[in-house]
This record gives sequence, structure tokens and C-alpha cells, in this order.
Amino acid sequence: MWLENVNSPADIKDFNVQQLEELAEEIRQFLIESLSVTGGHFGANLGVVELTVALHKVFDSPRDKLIWDVGHQAYVHKILTGRKSLFPTLRKFKGLSGFPKRAESEHDMFDVGHSSTSISAAAGYAVARDLAKENYHVVAIIGDGAMTGGMAFEAMNHVGHIGTDLIVVLNDNEMSIDPNVGAMSNYLAKIRTDSHYQNAKAEIQHILSKIPTVGNKVAKGLERLKDSLKYLVVPGMLFEEFGFTYMGPIDGHNISLLLQALEQAKQTRGPVLLHVVTQKGKGYAAAEGAYDKWHGVNPFNIETGESPKVVSTAPTYSSVFGNTMIKLAEMDEQIVAITPAMPTGSGLLKFAEKFPNRFFDVGIAEQHAATFAAGLACAGMKPVLSIYSTFLQRAYDQTIHDICIQNIPVTIAIDRAGLVGADGETHQGAFDISFLRAIPNITIMMPKDENELQHMLYTALQQNTPVAVRYPRGEGRGVKMDREFHEIPIGKAEILRDGRSPLAILALGPMVELAEKAADVLEQDGIYPMVVNMRFVKPLDADLLLDLAMRGYRLITVEEAAIAGGMGSAIMEFYATNMIPGMELFPIGLPDRFIEHGSVKQLLESVGVTVERIVEHAKRIGPKKRQRA
Repeated sequence: MWLENVNSPADIKDFNVQQLEELAEEIRQFLIESLSVTGGHFGANLGVVELTVALHKVFDSPRDKLIWDVGHQAYVHKILTGRKSLFPTLRKFKGLSGFPKRAESEHDMFDVGHSSTSISAAAGYAVARDLAKENYHVVAIIGDGAMTGGMAFEAMNHVGHIGTDLIVVLNDNEMSIDPNVGAMSNYLAKIRTDSHYQNAKAEIQHILSKIPTVGNKVAKGLERLKDSLKYLVVPGMLFEEFGFTYMGPIDGHNISLLLQALEQAKQTRGPVLLHVVTQKGKGYAAAEGAYDKWHGVNPFNIETGESPKVVSTAPTYSSVFGNTMIKLAEMDEQIVAITPAMPTGSGLLKFAEKFPNRFFDVGIAEQHAATFAAGLACAGMKPVLSIYSTFLQRAYDQTIHDICIQNIPVTIAIDRAGLVGADGETHQGAFDISFLRAIPNITIMMPKDENELQHMLYTALQQNTPVAVRYPRGEGRGVKMDREFHEIPIGKAEILRDGRSPLAILALGPMVELAEKAADVLEQDGIYPMVVNMRFVKPLDADLLLDLAMRGYRLITVEEAAIAGGMGSAIMEFYATNMIPGMELFPIGLPDRFIEHGSVKQLLESVGVTVERIVEHAKRIGPKKRQRA
């Protein structure tokens, strides 16, 4: 009834509380129906419906700046800012992004996808406002999970120091609150932020300070007593010590309370933290009790909650990693596993159950995870840091400074290496080869299939130096898994087809399958290329590369990673530094731009990482005449 007429935040300004509540229910139903078709981030968005409605009622976007953390919970914001008609295209190629995106709407103030950034960005907006002598509100909306990221506390420390007007809404969707404690907390928060209370406190302190001799001492004594009592009965004292006025916790599904609290926060000078308690998956019973399963979903049946079964005989790379870790840990009690808040996605849940004392989920704290792993290694353990490629970017300094400079045995298992699809620019694993390859002491490898992955993990843990094993998202090739582990010679490639033409296709990881398919096509036209599973980006197989040069081979490199600084670049650098002129090499990989969202197949086609492109360039640079074997 209401939603069909809401196309911007201005459309809800005159709504009363009952109308806002009815609108919230319509939005919740819209989300359930829409995401059952498209998939997407589900639980967090159902949890912030009332909060988002209240934010857009109280604040005037885009003049007031609403800055979302991570962006998993921004769908309601998108609905209220004129994008509900685009939801059939959510996370699809050329469609609506699953995250806030400045290029998409004037209401999206900051591009996000990684967590713990909102308070820092909001601080930038607030200081810019102050310097320009402008007058608008800045609100950062951050989840309790994102608050485990150190960057959030770094930002709070700075904001508390400068004392600018800024509101942080802490969306707490994990902790439950006893009603009595909650009521008292709300009461205390209201008193402490009420302007009459603040004015009365200032007046009492002024009067006491005028009393000769003892006035200041009494005032200071009362202040110390007040602080002591606050530590006993007032929640949120950590935030108070950061210089924030703490309000809450309040029920994040009660629109009336939310409106009052947000209006009060607007009137409070200096930094304010409003603690709001919500329930993930609110309004959809199956999601309310299964947070992990319903964080991000594929299309599903609303009545049953079930997604269509995808028949596959191939395990995912993440599950192979997790199962291999269990086998390796059974063999060696020094092996420990670390993940920054991704135990499910990384495939480590079974490991955590079997080895609870050797598993560490450190929360959204990638920098700490890397240095924690380094400390474990220095003390004689064999840590395996399981981390997505996109999140390893956040621990770059620690990888250099704490792991590689010390040249210690930390294995970095880089999941989601390559394109990941629907999450888009912020999540594509495009850059890890480029930023790791420049670091001394590290070995970088990638398997062609899930069987080779288990052997690479075993190999990595036999080394006494840093090793990165990168592997893609999704299913393997369905190959037979060896029962016994074996060590892969460091820096040695695998020749899969020797070929009869002076043309070699050097491929990495899943691109090996692409190279073999291209070779099948080429052989039909009389071109018989060598196909090489490179396996190692660092160190490269120098003997093979020199032999190819001596035999006059032309090369095509194929990788699902940025060409700039990638494997192809490494091979070109090898020939240049070894003063081998005249090598013809064509690199195929990800271009020098950020890759948007869409299916992995669509994205690979859009950037030309295809069998057809390999064939095209092979025919251009490779002879058709058969060569003697």
C-alpha cells in the first residue's frame, strides 16, 4: 500500500509511526520475495528494516550523509532511495550492485564491501563539513561484527579526540538483552544525553567552583564518584572513554523508540554512539534461527526455505582445503588454523570441531591474524592462515614486515583467488599475485585442480619459509583424489602436452583447463601447442623458460589474475633480466580495471579470458605447419 508510492526518502517524511511500521512490513515482504528469486545478502537486510526506515525519516539524505559499513545491510536503503524497480537485476551483470556504490546513486556516500570503514569515512565527511562551515549530519551505520576490526577503533579514537559532531549507529544483531537491564539502560542513556541534565550538571559544577577553598575539591570528588558509579551501572563505558556519548541499547525493531533516539542523537553535540539491537533474518522464521546459512543466499523457495539442488560430483576447493587440513593436523600436532571471521566460508568448521584448541577465529582482524600467525611460527608452531584474496589486501604490511622479513614458516591459504562473481569489485581476487610477487622470501603456487591442492598444502607445510597457496572459489574439476600426500618440487612446472609446434600455452590454476580446451581446438587446425601447468608463480621454473627460449617457442600465458604484476609479467621480467631478446609472449588475464559484478563466466567473457581468445592469438603467432617431434 505504501511502498509502491515511495521512490525517495522525501516520500516518507510525513508518515506517522503506524504508517512507517506498515511500510517496514511491506519492505520486509518485498525483500523476502525479491531475494527468493535473485539471491543476495538476506539476514542482515531483514534485520535493519525498521532502523533504515527511521534513519531516512529523521535524516535528510543526501544532504545528511548516511554511510554504511560493509554494505551487507544496505538493500533497504536502496529500496527507499528509488532503486526498488532494479531489484530483479540485483548482483547480476550490468545490474544493481549488492553494495553501496557512489556511481549508482547520490544517496550512496561511500563505496564499500570490506568492513570497519564507515567511521573513518564518516570522520572525513564530518571534518570536511566543519572546514567548509557547512551544516549537515553525518551518520555511520556499523555492525557489531565490523566493530571487531581495529580500524573502527582507530577511527573512534580520532573522532573522540577531535570532538566533531558525528553519530555512529551500532547495529548489534548478535547479543540478546534482558528486558530489565535494557529498560534501565535506556533510562540512564536518556538522562545522560538530556539537555536539561547536561545543563544542570554544568550549573552545579559552576556553583561548587565558586565556594572558597573547598569548592573545586568537592567538585572533583563528586566527578570521581560520578565516574565510579557510571562504571558500575552505565553500559557503554568503553565508548564513553573514547569520547562518545553513549545511548542505548534500544530495540532496533521499535520505530517509535528509534525515532526518539535518533532525534536525540541529532541534538547532542560531539560524537554520539547509538547502540541498536536487531535480529538477523527478522520476519522470516527459517532465517531467524540460522544466521550463517541465511547471511547470503541463492534463490530459494519461500515456503520451504530450500534452494534448488545443484547436482555435482566435484567438491569445492574450500571443502578440499578443510578436509586436507584435518588430515595434515592428524599427522602433525604443530599445525594450527587461523581465520579472520570466515570459518564457514573457508571450510574450517570441521577442523574447528575436531581440533578446538588448534583453531582460531580472530574476528574481522586481518592484520592481527597475520601477525598472530607470525608469532605462532616464531614459537615453533605451523600456522595456516586461511583468508580470502580480497581480505589479504588488508594484511599486506604484516605479510611483509612480520612474516616475510623474518622468513618464517607461515602458510597463507588464499581462498577466492580469481573472480568471485556477484560481489563485484570489492571482492574479486585479482591482485594477490601482483602484491605478493614483489615480496622476498615468499613462495607462491596455485593448483590446476582439487587433487593438486591437497599436495600443495602438504608441500607448503614441509617448508621452513613463507608459502602462499591460492585457489579459486567454487567447485573443483571432479578429479580423482590421491589417498597419500606427496611433495611437489618447489618451482617446477608440469608439462601436460609436449606438442609439436613451437608454441607453448603457460597456464595457472583453473586456466589450465581452459588451455587444454584451446589446445584441443588448435590441434584440429594442425597446431599442436605445448600446454604447461605452471604451478608456481614464484619461483618460476627457470629451466623450462630457458629451454623454451633456446628452442624458439612463442608463448601465451593465461591467468585469472591481474596482468599487471601477474604471472605473465613475471615471465616477461625473467626474460628481460636474463637478457634474452626477441621472446614473443602474449599475456591473457584480467585487464587494468576493476571488474564489476556478474557471473564468473560472464565476467571472464567480458575481459577476454576465454578459449576463443587463446585460439585466436595462437593462430596469430603460432605456425600451422606440423613440426617434427
